[in-house]
Amino acid sequence: MRSVVILGSTGSIGENTLKVAEALPHAVRVVGLATHTKVKRVIEQALQFGVKVVAVGSRTAAAEAEALARPHGIQVWGGAEGVTALAGLAVADTVLCALVGLSGLQPVLTALEAGKDVALATKEVLVAAGELVMRRRAEAGVRLLPVDSEHSALFQCLQSSAFSPACVRTHDNEPAAEERVTCLTLTASGGPFAAQREIDFERVTPEQALDHPCWNMGRKVTIDSATMMNKGLEIMEAQWLFNMPATRVGVIVHPESIVHSLVTFVDGTQLAQLSVPDMRFPIQYALTWPDRLAVAMPPLDLVSQGRLTFEAPDESRFPCLRLAREAAAIGGTLPAVLNAADEVAVEAFLAGAIPFAGIWRTVEQVMDAHAVQPAATYEAIVEADTWARIAASERCGMRDADKVLA
Repeated sequence: MRSVVILGSTGSIGENTLKVAEALPHAVRVVGLATHTKVKRVIEQALQFGVKVVAVGSRTAAAEAEALARPHGIQVWGGAEGVTALAGLAVADTVLCALVGLSGLQPVLTALEAGKDVALATKEVLVAAGELVMRRRAEAGVRLLPVDSEHSALFQCLQSSAFSPACVRTHDNEPAAEERVTCLTLTASGGPFAAQREIDFERVTPEQALDHPCWNMGRKVTIDSATMMNKGLEIMEAQWLFNMPATRVGVIVHPESIVHSLVTFVDGTQLAQLSVPDMRFPIQYALTWPDRLAVAMPPLDLVSQGRLTFEAPDESRFPCLRLAREAAAIGGTLPAVLNAADEVAVEAFLAGAIPFAGIWRTVEQVMDAHAVQPAATYEAIVEADTWARIAASERCGMRDADKVLA
């Protein structure tokens, strides 16, 4: 039985996690829930699963939540510090983090320091602070279990080699999976634009960019898929999870989203993980690892599926891949700067302040202007993140720079 805190329970990952918990009541017990503002929904979730402690990141929303929770004996912890405290909840052994962006960093560090396994869906935590997070994980002797479908696929393939992936290795004498691997390959749906060769990125609307062909995700992740920045972030995430240089993490476009990623071993063998595109698969594996439990899930029928297609991404059309590789190669605070600038630029695009192509132009300009520093401490990462948000907001013509720091 896993006792699980879900940070970001009212988003798409959080809702799917609750579906997994509902399907596996003998294996997964929900003991804490956190949201930023969706107070009615988080109280509904708490009542359904018998949760007695919830956290609400927005202090204004927390006051509303307290009024709703009080008649049911549910505690409400308010503000960012409440969310962070929930990550260290004594009765939990696993914390699933599905918070937005760098807001997940402090809760993840708290969970690790409290000896909790972390199921990580917030890739930005490792993008911005991979060195720090993986060091704290090793010091605590706990596991960091990937929830992203691509990284779950890599994790599952590496597990089959009888060697331990870096993210779950707790002893120095455990055999290392990366020593048997030539490269990792992430698959990408390509978003709505990979197959539209003639589309003018200067004229793309938010509605077009949010029309993802396969996955139902939040607005930020969906726009990152359209720019392919999500694959750039996933390259940086993979290098930390699996102790693999970014130069040995590739990307191929696979529009059907059936093959979720591949591992090429030193003997030339490739292993891939396949399933229908449903986030419950990787969530369940993260929460029940190392077991596989029987549950009713959508089956994959390859005959009915028909053709599976693959092609190399056109990095001249999607320069976010290049920018991510550059940030990974230079390291230090530059990945945090890339991540923060992208968050601001995506919001600016959705608000109509910049064109779609302005997202990667903004990111590149902010990266070029940054004086890279070591990223070994929480304070250094937060400072770089703050600087990048202000710099990006200025370049996007956003008048109230303070809003990007919220």
